[in-house]
Amino acid sequence: MKLLYIALASLALTACQPAPETELAGSVQGTTYHIKLVLEGLPVTPEQIKADVEDTFRQVDEKLSNWREDSEISRINRQKTSEWLTVSPEIVKLIAIAREVGAKTQGCYDLTVKPIFDLWGFSKHENRVPEQAEIDRVLAHVGMDKLELDTAQNRLRKKDPEVQIDLSSIAQGYTVAQVADRLESRGIRNYLAEVGGEMKVKGKKANGQPWRVAIEKPTPFAREVQRILDIHEEQGTAVMTAGTYRNFFEDRGQTYSHILDPKTGRPVTHGLLSVTILHEDPTLADAWDTALLCVGEAEGVKIAEAERLKALFIYRDGDQLKEHLSPAFAAEPPR
Repeated sequence: MKLLYIALASLALTACQPAPETELAGSVQGTTYHIKLVLEGLPVTPEQIKADVEDTFRQVDEKLSNWREDSEISRINRQKTSEWLTVSPEIVKLIAIAREVGAKTQGCYDLTVKPIFDLWGFSKHENRVPEQAEIDRVLAHVGMDKLELDTAQNRLRKKDPEVQIDLSSIAQGYTVAQVADRLESRGIRNYLAEVGGEMKVKGKKANGQPWRVAIEKPTPFAREVQRILDIHEEQGTAVMTAGTYRNFFEDRGQTYSHILDPKTGRPVTHGLLSVTILHEDPTLADAWDTALLCVGEAEGVKIAEAERLKALFIYRDGDQLKEHLSPAFAAEPPR
């Protein structure tokens, strides 16, 4: 599944010395994946794991990809109807999560922003600044309140037939969760699974040391490390980062980010550059990093504290980059 938010942020994998873990890598969903895992004593081969992982990508892709014309969500977007539609449980689940997160961010997190995203040219990298009349026209069809769910029957209804759904800000986290579940179904308890920079980490490396993850400095034209985390999470944690500093364009001296405010139909203008979330659920982590990035550093810090989220904010203050750690992150920071 080629995700719209591929350029949100990149997390690098680091190690002090060559690791003895089994390593798998490949290209999927318009990006890449890297998996490190400890297979010692398990009756499974790397080839079987790779087949499992790529089968998982295929299944998710067929349902959730906005880039595939034949995916389920693309078919739903083409259906201009307000009748109830029977959809996959995965789609109902992701929309339900997004609705909950959106309500806690005053609607800043919204999966129906697809027409705005298309209008600004971020979908096909054909960026332009639209006229206000164009923005107003598509805003009339944006809003999570225009979607109705029947979770018991796995049904969806578009109250406005023109509504279109973009799952990319949450689907990559869901993909990581599915890959992790597939690994664990094989009895694997020590792994680092990364897809397009988003990851879940569990257990330890083969030498008993914690997994190490580097958070990228949010600068557009260089790849530097901002902070290295040693992950001491035996039960597993997702590490998800969203950022404004990769997918953007400039026009007449003005910079426009791909993080769009669904209330104005325009890119956000605050100084928050990236948000990293640590959470046991990769899907929730993926939704929250984008949601907090949308609301900005001031409101995002308040929401993270209220929701007890482990969040790392990196924002611009004049010419300097500054960090803010949420209380939950600061209380038990990965060392």
